[in-house]
Amino acid sequence: MAQIDTLSIFQKGWNFSQYGPGNRLVYHLQGCNLRCSWCSNPEGMNASGTLMVNQAKLVPSVCPHGAITGTINRTICSRCMTKECVTVNRNEGIRLSAASCSINELIKEVTGAKSLFHSGGGVTLSGGEPTMQFDGVRTFLEALKAMEINTAIETNGTHPHLSELFPLIDTVIIDLKHYDDDVAAAVTGSPMTAVIANIAAAARTKTTVLVRITLIPGFNSRADDIRRFAGVLGCLPIQNIQFEVLAYHEYGKVKWEQCGMAYHERLPGEAIPLRQAETIFRDRGLNVITT
Repeated sequence: MAQIDTLSIFQKGWNFSQYGPGNRLVYHLQGCNLRCSWCSNPEGMNASGTLMVNQAKLVPSVCPHGAITGTINRTICSRCMTKECVTVNRNEGIRLSAASCSINELIKEVTGAKSLFHSGGGVTLSGGEPTMQFDGVRTFLEALKAMEINTAIETNGTHPHLSELFPLIDTVIIDLKHYDDDVAAAVTGSPMTAVIANIAAAARTKTTVLVRITLIPGFNSRADDIRRFAGVLGCLPIQNIQFEVLAYHEYGKVKWEQCGMAYHERLPGEAIPLRQAETIFRDRGLNVITT
C-alpha cells in the first residue's frame, strides 16, 4: 500500500490543556462517520469538505454555473466538480472548509513551533473524526514520535483499528456519546460497542486515557442517564482512565447555517447539573477531572 502523504484539514490553532497536556498545536481533520445534530464543527463532517457561505458577502459572479442568485443553490453545487467559486474566483463570501496539506509541510510547521510546546505540550489531532484519514494520521504520528513530540488524538472512538495507533499516542481523548447501543446508533449513526472496547484497550496501555461525556438535553442528560453511564464505565479498568463531564453549548450554530444545514435546537429537557453528575461518577469510583 502506498504511503499517504497528505491530510485534509479544516481548522488549526493553539489550545492550552483542553486537547491534552500543556500548550498544543491542534489540527482538525476533515471527515466524520457520525452525524451528531449538536456538533460544533459541522463543516468537518463531509470527507470532501463543505462550502461555507457568508451571505452578506456572497457575490453571484463567482459561480459560472448560476448557483448563486442572492442565495446559494446547493443542488447545483453538489453536481459541480470544479468549484470555481473557491478555486478560481476566490472571495470572502464563500469558502471550502477542507484544505489538503502535505505531511512534510505539517512536519516543518511543527518543527518551527517546538519551542511553544511548553508545560508538556505538543500536537493534537482532532476533527471531524481524525481516524477517517487513518493511514495519513498514522504516518504523521510516526513522524511526530520520531521527533519526540508529545502526541494526542481526540476521537469518537468508533474506528475498529484505533488500538493500532496507541503506541504512537501519548494521550487519547475519547468522546462517549451514550451508554445504549440502539439509542446511539439511532441518533449519531453508530453504536457504542466499539467505543467501549477501545476505551478498555487504551486503558491497558501506557497511553493516558480521557473519556469525555457531553450532556445533551433530551439525549443523555438525566440523572438516570448518568447512573447508567457510571454503571457501564465502572466495569472498565477505571484506575487508568480519567473522566470529564461537559455542558452542552450552541457555539456551532452559526456554522450550521453557513454550511446550509438545518440546525436542530435542543429543547431544554431534564438535565442534571454538572457537579451532581460528577458526584455520581466519583461515587462509582471514577476519576473525574476538569481540563
